[in-house]
Amino acid sequence: MTTPNDLKAHLAALGLKATAQSLDDFLARAIRDKWSPPVILEELARLESLAKKQRSLERNLKSSQLGRFKPIADFDWAWPKKIDRDLIERALTLDFVSEGRNLVLIASSGLGKTMLAKNLAHSALLAGFSVLFTTAQDLIADLSCDSPERRRRRLSRYARPKLLCVDEVGYLAHDDHAADLLYNALNPRYEARRSTVVTTNLAFASWNTVFPNAACIVALVDRLTHHADVTVLEGDSYRVRESELEAAARRKPPSANSPRPTKRS
Repeated sequence: MTTPNDLKAHLAALGLKATAQSLDDFLARAIRDKWSPPVILEELARLESLAKKQRSLERNLKSSQLGRFKPIADFDWAWPKKIDRDLIERALTLDFVSEGRNLVLIASSGLGKTMLAKNLAHSALLAGFSVLFTTAQDLIADLSCDSPERRRRRLSRYARPKLLCVDEVGYLAHDDHAADLLYNALNPRYEARRSTVVTTNLAFASWNTVFPNAACIVALVDRLTHHADVTVLEGDSYRVRESELEAAARRKPPSANSPRPTKRS
């Protein structure tokens, strides 16, 4: 006679790990509710499908390099002096990913463009899309290797995801070859109609200031903006504002009604 432990082992060996892990509860519900054989199979398939989606999401989250970020609910839409909220909220529906379009967010530091990009990336992950989030500096450093074969493998890594987010283009100056590396990373995505989100603090006309002597800048911008929405955020840095509020709160004397701190032994 097959024991419950034997059955769990058999299920796990068949790849039905979710059912194996919850077998006692699964059998108890089947007996209690008097499931028919088709219902048992339907519930088993549903349980395994949910578990597969969860494992896929966890793998994609790990490989996305997304890191920590504030949720979109914390974004202060009233802070920027200029922002196309309709365009950004439409982007959060991920229509641009399905259509293979790009999105470029142009803003000075501290206006939340990285926060917006990370929320877009997270929404795409939850929707089942493959995502990779990186900075321009890290992408260029990753591709600046001597081995052509290693560079080809790394380029394929940037070509594969359904959504690639390249953050902070223009924050640092690069050498003469950096623009070529960025072009080589983005051009296959243009040809395959895979979406890319780029955040930058510079208008396109100023990209040559951080990519000096780069002959491919025009072609790079052309491919990036051909099927794209480009939006500009304007205003003062919200991080500076937060720092000012925190400093003011520290300087504020405690009110007369504030309880006095108790001594700790």
